[in-house]
Amino acid sequence: MKFNKYISFSGLILLLSLTSTIASAQIKDSVINFLFTSDVHFGLTKDHFRGSQNVPAKDVDMAMMQVMNQISDNHSIVNGIDALVITGDIANRMEKGIQSATASWDQFKEVFINSNHLKKADGTKSDLLVVPGNHDMSNAIGFHRAMEPKKDPASMLGIYNLMFPKNQATSFDSSLIRIHYSKDIKGVHFIFLSLYPDSAERVWMEKDLKIIPLSTPVFLFAHSIPDVEPRFFENPNGLHDINEDDKFENLVPERYKDGKDVKGETTIEQNGFVDFIQQHPNIKVYFHGHENWTEYYQYHGPKNNINLTCIRTDSPMKGRSSAKEETKLAFELISINTKNGDLNVKEVLWNAPNQNNGFQWGQMANFKLKE
Repeated sequence: MKFNKYISFSGLILLLSLTSTIASAQIKDSVINFLFTSDVHFGLTKDHFRGSQNVPAKDVDMAMMQVMNQISDNHSIVNGIDALVITGDIANRMEKGIQSATASWDQFKEVFINSNHLKKADGTKSDLLVVPGNHDMSNAIGFHRAMEPKKDPASMLGIYNLMFPKNQATSFDSSLIRIHYSKDIKGVHFIFLSLYPDSAERVWMEKDLKIIPLSTPVFLFAHSIPDVEPRFFENPNGLHDINEDDKFENLVPERYKDGKDVKGETTIEQNGFVDFIQQHPNIKVYFHGHENWTEYYQYHGPKNNINLTCIRTDSPMKGRSSAKEETKLAFELISINTKNGDLNVKEVLWNAPNQNNGFQWGQMANFKLKE
């Protein structure tokens, strides 16, 4: 068989086109983009929003979702969104005047599932990755103040069934159902935790990480801040129950060790987490909500012996700044170049005045995942 050593002009164009397509595909495969928000708190109302008063969370969250969709559709901003991550407090705690978790979960589905049109670079639907917050968990197991109804596990069950579609649950048992899972996206290992990396979660994480190479960057997602509050742990007193006197919430199975008072420190609890981080140096970033403002910072632990990058995000309903100044409402756009190890995070001010493309950029930061 004889081969022609010449390539026609049309063949050259085709060859260049294929080369460009392959290069473009390689670039797409090496970049991860995801959106990050937290504490959406269906059941609350916002005092002031876009000229109206007492605006329900459903309307505020829907406005945020619309801007997220606009970012996904605008390829001059980003070439596809791999996932939307929400770190808890889907419902608000069902105290006086707050709707049930069942009603809140229905509204969550309408906004973040039915009205979610985010797409990946290949045109398929973006992943929706959710973990519970302390309000979701308290609604399910009860609280030391009166709630109406006393218990409603709808948002906990909803999150569980959304994340585990092949293992659907119809009832909630806090001792059996732990909402934690992991996912690999383009060479990065994402771990999603049940509220906080307490001792029980670390046992599960240890098993999960056994098959993950040390060269693979690992991201942790949880509702709680790393310097966790005492109230989340199991009551160390008496019957170890939830009661009005002790005010522990029993949201994680680890019993509080730093004393007997819910207003104490969490030195022992945090040091357990710090030891785990030191044993797993490929854990690079901790994403969380709960305190409700945008901040990119370093967590050093009680002994000042680690340097863990943390990304904290705003809440559309309870933001420390945005609750009073709605132009500061924000979520985060995170982009990771898995080839050079760069992580870029941008604050998206989605309700800013004089918006360009429906939003403005706020603060930004870059972090190196590879040393």
